[in-house]
Order: sequence, then C-alpha cells, then structure tokens
Amino acid sequence: MTQFETADDAGRTDLPEPCAPPGISVVIPVLNEQRYLRTVVDRVLSSTYGGPLQVVLALGPSTDGTSALAAEIAAADARVTLVANPTGRTAAGLNAAIRNARFSVIARVDGHALIPQNYLAVAWRALYETKAANVGGVMAAEGETDFEQAVAAAMRSWFGVGGAAFHIGGQAGPALTVYLGVFQRSAIEEAGGFDETMVRAQDWELNHRIRAQGGLIWFTPDLEVTYRPRGSINSLARQYWQYGRWRREVTRRHPETVSPRYLAPPATVLAVTVASAITIAAAASGHPRIAGVASLVPLGYASGNIAASLIIGRHLSPAVRHRLPIVLATMHGAWGAGFLRGA
Repeated sequence: MTQFETADDAGRTDLPEPCAPPGISVVIPVLNEQRYLRTVVDRVLSSTYGGPLQVVLALGPSTDGTSALAAEIAAADARVTLVANPTGRTAAGLNAAIRNARFSVIARVDGHALIPQNYLAVAWRALYETKAANVGGVMAAEGETDFEQAVAAAMRSWFGVGGAAFHIGGQAGPALTVYLGVFQRSAIEEAGGFDETMVRAQDWELNHRIRAQGGLIWFTPDLEVTYRPRGSINSLARQYWQYGRWRREVTRRHPETVSPRYLAPPATVLAVTVASAITIAAAASGHPRIAGVASLVPLGYASGNIAASLIIGRHLSPAVRHRLPIVLATMHGAWGAGFLRGA
C-alpha cells in the first residue's frame, strides 16, 4: 500500500483524492485527564472530517478516575479503542496506540488538547497537498482561571517561549517541529517510532529523525489546537523543569540542534544566579561598587520581565496582568535550571 492508502485502497497506484479521504487513527495518551477527557474525545468524534475515524486511548496508571471514564466512553462508541500503557510515559503510550491503529494516517492528540471540528479535514488536505510526513499548527494556549490565562499569554509570546511558530504563529512552510501533528504512519514507522527513553521532547526528537530521513515537517497556521495550561506555580515549574531537562538530552544526542533560543534560559539562570551571589557577597564584605555593578544583571532581567509583562498583558485584566512577571520568571527559571541539570 502507498503512504495514504487504507486497506480498502490496496492495489491502487494513485493517491486518494481529498473528496475521498482515508481513515485517520487519532492516538491519545492519557494519564489523570478526567477533567478534559470526555470533551477531548467528543471533539474528535464530532469532527467534520469525511473519512473513517478511530480514537485510540493509551491508558496510563491514573488515580483520578480517568480509566473508568475511558471505559465508559469506549462502551458508548465502537470507534474508541483502549490500550494499556503501564509506564504512563507519553512516548510509550503513543507507540502502543499506533500499534493498535487501523489506518494509514495518524493524528496525535493530547488528553488536554481540544481540536476544532475542521482540524482533521484541514490537516488531511495539507498532507495531501504538501506530501509532508507530518503537518501541524499552533498550540493555542487558553486559560480558564486568572493564573491559567497568565500562563497562556506567556506561552503565546516571544519573550515567554521564543519565536517558534507553533507557539506564536507564522507563515505556512517547512518547520523543525509542530505541535502534536498529523502523520503519515509510514513516516513514523520508518523512523522507528517515538523514543520511549524520552520523557519529554519526544515529538521534537521524532520530527528530527523524520527530517533526517528526508521527510517534510509542515507548519500551517490554519491548524489551531486549544491547549489548557497548568493551573499552579508548582505544576508549571515542574512542567518547565522537565522541558529543560529533556531539551538538554536532545542536544546531547543531536548536538547539531543546539540554537541560541535553547541556550538563552540556562544562560540567563547562570548569569542571574552568579551575579546575585556576587552582589550579596560584595555588599557583605564592604565593596559597594562591585555589588552595584553585579546587581545590574538581576535588575536588568527583572526590568525586562516587567516591561514584557506590560506589553503581553496590555489587553488582559489586572488580575491576569499582575501574575505575568512571576509566571514568566517561573517558566524561564525552571526551564533554564532543568537544562543545566540535564536528564
């Protein structure tokens, strides 16, 4: 079969036309996602996509009732398949789900990511027109509480996360990676699947291997997925600590991927930490001039943070805007410290 053929298409030599799209298997690793799981699955099953659909839920060892809810959802709709993911790790869950997928196109969705109704249709057309191995779009973070809204605003800003198109948007075209992604199954299999030793950054790492074997990763702003950000400082810090640690692991395995954008947070953490220590030591030992010069580094970061917060939050409520400086500092500090720590 060709990359885009389903079992019913076997023997054809041409790609199916967009008016007769192939089946798509939507793979979703879930762990403690009771809050959003039903909505996530409903969004997929109510898609306007014209081809057959399958949803494969890879169930980690949840403690919040997610597994019972998943069983209820599967019992109500034959298009939903359940598979076990004993480790709870995202990459292992994705591989297990793909092994149980029926179709030649694989859409990767998270347990707290809400796709729009036209998402799969737009993604399929982009796959067909570009012949890409993977297409994806924007991680459109949206919060519900004041804190979540502040995190969402930070995640969609250049100062918060850098200039990646899947965070802040951009023009359609080739990309290093995309958010989630709709793949040709053959591209995943030829690359060896998701690396199960990667706790985080597994999407980026797989896309890197797909590109290395000649596959095209395509970004389109026409695809936007609603992402629900973390709801507390502690959970946000843990998330970005893990992001930093595993980004360090990607650069260890693939040194050619190092870029200034990924080095900025650890460099900032080092500079602020060292300069703050010098400031305190110099002030305590009676060297006010040295203390004054050294203090310019943390003061400079604090000033930049506040200025960026005012710009990012200019259209937000005061309650959200006032949370932005601590949110940005948490994201930068945790990511940078995690990168320095390594996986």
